[in-house]
Amino acid sequence: MTEGTRCEGCGALLQTEDPARPGYVPEAALERENPVCRRCFRIRHYNEVARVEQDPDAYLRLLQRIGQTDSLVVWVTDLFDFAGSWIPGIQRHLVQNDILLVANKIDLFPKSVKRGRLTEWVRRSAENLGLRPVGVVLCSAAKGLHIDEVIAAIEKHRRGRDAYVVGTTNVGKSTLINRILREEGGEGGEITTSPYPGTTLDVIRIPLEDGRALIDTPGIVRRDRLSEWVSPEDLRVIVPRREIHPRVYQLNDRQTLFFGGLVRFDFVKGPRQPFVCYISNDLYVHRTKWEKADEVYARHRGELLSPPSGTADLPEMERHEFRLAEGEKRDLVIPGLGWIAAGKMEAEIHVWAPRGIPVEVRPAII
Repeated sequence: MTEGTRCEGCGALLQTEDPARPGYVPEAALERENPVCRRCFRIRHYNEVARVEQDPDAYLRLLQRIGQTDSLVVWVTDLFDFAGSWIPGIQRHLVQNDILLVANKIDLFPKSVKRGRLTEWVRRSAENLGLRPVGVVLCSAAKGLHIDEVIAAIEKHRRGRDAYVVGTTNVGKSTLINRILREEGGEGGEITTSPYPGTTLDVIRIPLEDGRALIDTPGIVRRDRLSEWVSPEDLRVIVPRREIHPRVYQLNDRQTLFFGGLVRFDFVKGPRQPFVCYISNDLYVHRTKWEKADEVYARHRGELLSPPSGTADLPEMERHEFRLAEGEKRDLVIPGLGWIAAGKMEAEIHVWAPRGIPVEVRPAII
């Protein structure tokens, strides 16, 4: 057993006794300057991902501890999956903390979308949800876009205090911290990142020059979004990694779209109109007639309608009904997947998603 040494990649306490537990490392690997656990080693070098069961209550307790400190909270959200990456009730735990809101993954949006408009949309959405952040910054940790603005905002609002980086799983917290370290010329190892939720297992402290620290925290689990339910292989299909190419479908009423075998979209009633799909470029969309939809789903889920691949164990499908009146443009949002933009025409729509995955309507983001 090691003497309190933590994996520099995920923060887990290193141990040499049980390969099935987090933090396992062969004894020979402890001689390295910056040892990492076997799980992090395999993620980095072989792109292997092992699911780790996590306790959501532990993250709430962590938020409560952060709320008792005089520190800045850097809350990283996923701009593409803003609803799915929101932490309900976070304000109750962080009443005394300044919160800097960082919306990551701006690189996924079409270049024609104005960054200023997206920033105002994020600020307005946060205020509508009861949060008044000290600042809002949009960036791309993966592409290195606007990282200088994130660094400047952290330094402006930190005021010589620790800065805790929080967020739900898979929003890119660790990628953002690694990018900040590279931009600042940091040396040493990096935090392990992967496309699968739950890579960071415990807090990781990165010392700052003034004696304070930038602290990465484990991702908070939200089981009410699709990205938490699929396998690592399917996750690579449904989570976009590059700029989205919106797909436009001109639909007559009584037509159906299947997004793999994960979500079903029924245009039940209304005039012929376009629906624009903002989803991963790699996700297969199948169009069929409404009256054939049940048969198509029963026969082809897991094969033609994939992901989920094979016979993945997902909750049964639940129907959400919407009646859109004529007026402003709206988005139908499926957390962990993306959204379908409707026009200004009236429409009756049914969206089927696994039970427990909410579907909501919001004013159009684009």
